[in-house]
Amino acid sequence: MGNARETLLAMLAEKSFRLGNFKLSSGGTSDYYIDCRLTTLDAAGALATGEAVLQEIRDRGWEADAIGGLTMGADPIVVATSVISAQQQTPIDGFLVRKAEKTHGTGQRIEGFRYKGARVVIVDDVCTTGASTVQAIEAAREYGFTVTGVLCLVERQEAGGRANVETAATPAPFVALFTANDVRAEHVKLLETK
Repeated sequence: MGNARETLLAMLAEKSFRLGNFKLSSGGTSDYYIDCRLTTLDAAGALATGEAVLQEIRDRGWEADAIGGLTMGADPIVVATSVISAQQQTPIDGFLVRKAEKTHGTGQRIEGFRYKGARVVIVDDVCTTGASTVQAIEAAREYGFTVTGVLCLVERQEAGGRANVETAATPAPFVALFTANDVRAEHVKLLETK
């Protein structure tokens, strides 16, 4: 498990990072795009994701009963981390936050783990403006969870994402496993070796 983080970075650089001209969901444009799902939904990528995220949660000392985030970017991270935690006999359950409450059935916005007062970690794949992360934090708090930490796989370091999340997440700390520059540098190294 010691190299899960390096494995995850290499996979993100190879599978998820693209150079070009891209329009972002924030409305801006960029000379690169990161689609983490190409890594987090890959079998080996899911394993590396779960191991790296779980290790980061432990290293930070975040006591967590559950891990969750806004669907769809958080979904594979939540599942991978929950499965790895169960395999290691330290289960952390998962939950997903819908973008809006269901209009049918029980009308839930939080799916999966639901225990008021529980300590949770909010996760996301990429943080640009932080809007989806903030939505998940707010929904978790509205439900009655205590947010002990906030983690994203890749921080784009633009559009005020970190500041937006940290403001919404106070006093929960925000951490990114990697910056976009980390992934770009690894991607460029891969290109140079081909």
